[in-house]
Amino acid sequence: MPYKLDAADLETILALSRTGTLVQAGERLGVDASTVFRNLRRIERGLEQQLFERTRSGYRAKEIALALAEHAEQVEVQVESARSIAQQVPEQVAGTVRITTTDTILHGLVAPALKQLEATHPLLTYELHTGNEIADLGRRDADIAVRATKQPPEYLVGKQVGPIQVALFASKQYDAVQRYEDVTAGKARWIAPDDALPGHPSVIWRKRHFRKVVPHYKVNSILTVMELVALGMGVGILPTFLTRGRSDLVQLTDILHDCQTDLWVLTHRESRHLRRVSTVFKYLSTTLKI
Repeated sequence: MPYKLDAADLETILALSRTGTLVQAGERLGVDASTVFRNLRRIERGLEQQLFERTRSGYRAKEIALALAEHAEQVEVQVESARSIAQQVPEQVAGTVRITTTDTILHGLVAPALKQLEATHPLLTYELHTGNEIADLGRRDADIAVRATKQPPEYLVGKQVGPIQVALFASKQYDAVQRYEDVTAGKARWIAPDDALPGHPSVIWRKRHFRKVVPHYKVNSILTVMELVALGMGVGILPTFLTRGRSDLVQLTDILHDCQTDLWVLTHRESRHLRRVSTVFKYLSTTLKI
């Protein structure tokens, strides 16, 4: 008699295909790793074929597992939609929304927006992940991505909020540099994310206009660039949304138009139909001001 997959089987396959390890899959499912292993063995025996390749780094989904995971995602979306409909207070949206962004965008834009959203949707909770990668949204490790990019991945849908304008800044207490001419004269120490973000527009711009300059401080985020600039430790290229209202900083250049990129609010095609996701997505898309 053919093996009959059920919803729990699909949930196991989806969790393992997303995470790649028994431990992480178990955390998603609320069981231990040994239970995930036993369930996988049972499913594979029933289907009479291997669903995952065992590698040193974990479990890699084979073609059939990926196909089953797609169906499992559809089931997941439908279940969440049904839960939203069944809420006792229809106008109230509840649940957890996972957002991935950079620390700079979180600090300057997303966190203040979520604080305002709390007043109208107090039952929503959030998991906030900061990093420079965007791939986690494709694996459904996040529901929404707020990213600076010129070309979002094709598998995501979203809205372009607008251009992120940047300029060169120094601190008012950095006596050696208070004008752009001080920078061109070689008086400035530079603060930049060269190693962490080698393709960042600010890094490319500096290398084009100041080819011989080696940053005195190399950091791993634009937020850290601002913190060090504010301390008077050097100059750095910063987004103007981050410096808005900062009376302690001096803008040394006009807006560097050839150095700007675009801010996008992105989500997966199927996740956008979930009420909790669509609520936050629409709010961020219309509220974020840069």
